[in-house]
Amino acid sequence: MRVAIVGAGMAGLACADALVAAGYGTALFDKGRGPGGRMSTRRTEHGAFDHGAQYLTARDPAFLAQVKAWEAAGVVAPWPAAGPDAWVGTPGMSAPVRAMAAGHDVRWSARVDALRRDGSDWVLEGVDAAEPFDAVVIALPAEQAAPLLAPHRPGFAATAAASRTLPCWTVMAAFDAPLPVAADVIRNAGAIGWAARDGAKPGRAGGETWVVQADPDWSQAHLEDEPDEVAAALIDLLARHLGAALPPPVHLAAHRWRYARSRPPADARGALWDAGAGLGACGDWLLAPRVEAAWASGRRLATLMAG
Repeated sequence: MRVAIVGAGMAGLACADALVAAGYGTALFDKGRGPGGRMSTRRTEHGAFDHGAQYLTARDPAFLAQVKAWEAAGVVAPWPAAGPDAWVGTPGMSAPVRAMAAGHDVRWSARVDALRRDGSDWVLEGVDAAEPFDAVVIALPAEQAAPLLAPHRPGFAATAAASRTLPCWTVMAAFDAPLPVAADVIRNAGAIGWAARDGAKPGRAGGETWVVQADPDWSQAHLEDEPDEVAAALIDLLARHLGAALPPPVHLAAHRWRYARSRPPADARGALWDAGAGLGACGDWLLAPRVEAAWASGRRLATLMAG
């Protein structure tokens, strides 16, 4: 069976890993320019920034085994500052996804606009993929999955529509001098949901680089603001929290994650699969808002498909 997977983030790649192990052929299509997705790392002349997911946890034994394999390969390391079970990619959060993608046929900068049936085959519209597929997996955030699923499995689309993903504004700032705080992590400081000294994570080059993420309410209220305005506002909020003036940043940029933290619906089942149609979906929105859940959802879907 030849399977097209739309979305090459953690869920899509975990599904591909399991399907290939079961003897399936896969091709992954992602609109991004390279590996990462919500685990992206942005590199600048002033340092690298994990501007999406800040760390991952491993509580399920199967996922912990995967994380230990990544640790042995040098692509993750524990980060005690964020918690006793916190891990980060090394040298950036995108490292595990990059390692997974290296073993697959992934088409980057490939945006799938629609799915079309051609007899018993599936055809992807909007990308240069002339080959037909026996099955399609949608491994996208709920809001992006719904319109692709709706013409073919309205029930799946309704489940996706019931999951509304929370947004997040992220600011990346670099300074020439240390900020007046000893801790490398700040949580739940008013409108700041998270702030971290990114350069202090394992495997980083050091330097006073910070990632500041607004909480969902602030992000929603300022969703359409200009990035420069958001960056200035969040740095000001950080200064107020620290109770001190900050040195002028030598690098300052903001990134809007319109789909950041999933909120699974009450009837979430971990994965969706219609064997008759050859159509399925996976992602953290079907389980829980964690990297681990995205991995588990992709594996669960592969098990349903192979069963």
